[in-house]
Amino acid sequence: MRKLSSTMPKATALAALLACAAAQAGSLTVTALDKDGAPVPDAVVIVQPSGKGLPKTPLPRSITILQEKMRFVPATSVVAVGTKVRFVNNDTWDHHVRASAAGLAQFSAGPGEGAELMLNGKVDGKPAAVAEVSFDKAGAVLLGCHLHPSMRGHIYVSDSPWTTLTGVDGKVTLEEVPEGAVVVRIWHPDQLIDIAPQTFALTSAPAEAKMQLNVVPRRRRI
Repeated sequence: MRKLSSTMPKATALAALLACAAAQAGSLTVTALDKDGAPVPDAVVIVQPSGKGLPKTPLPRSITILQEKMRFVPATSVVAVGTKVRFVNNDTWDHHVRASAAGLAQFSAGPGEGAELMLNGKVDGKPAAVAEVSFDKAGAVLLGCHLHPSMRGHIYVSDSPWTTLTGVDGKVTLEEVPEGAVVVRIWHPDQLIDIAPQTFALTSAPAEAKMQLNVVPRRRRI
C-alpha cells in the first residue's frame, strides 16, 4: 500500500485509504444448482476469505421465526454465531420448538447448539406466546415440533459474515469480499452428504462460482 504523505489533507488521506481498501475487495456471485442443473433457491452459501474485512451486509444478531399454519416461517434462516432467535407461536394450538444439530438421528439439545421450548397456542385478543434462545455454536440447526412431526425448519449459524441464502434464481452476490484465497461452501437441508468446497483466488474483478447438489430438493409446503 502506498504510504500517505503527512502533508496530505485529512479528507484526501481518508479518501485515499478508502479507495485502497475498496481495491482490496471484490464481489463473488455464486449459483446453486440441483443435480439436474436447475437453480436452487434458499441454499446457504458460505464464503470464507483468508483476508480480513467486513461484508457490505452483516449477518443479523437477532431474528424472529414464526410458527404459523403448522410451519416455521421462514423455513431457513442464516445468522451469526451468538444470535438471539425469537420464536412466536401464531397458531391457536400449542407448539414445541425442538432444536438440535442438523444431521443427528434424533433431536438432542446440546450446549450452544439447541433448545427445547414450549409455546402455548394463541388466544384471541391476547399476545402470541414468545420464547427466545441464543445459538452459540456454528453449524446447521434442525427445528421441529414434538407435537407436530411434519413441522421442519432450519437455522444455519455461521462463523463467516459472508454467508447468505440464494434467491429464486439460485444466485447470490456477496460484496466486499477480501481479495486472496477464498473457500466457498454450500449447504441445503435436503443434501445429506456435504458438497466438496471450492477454493480459488479472488481479485478485485467480479468473480463467479457454481455449486451443484447431488439431489433435487423437495418442494416446500406453502
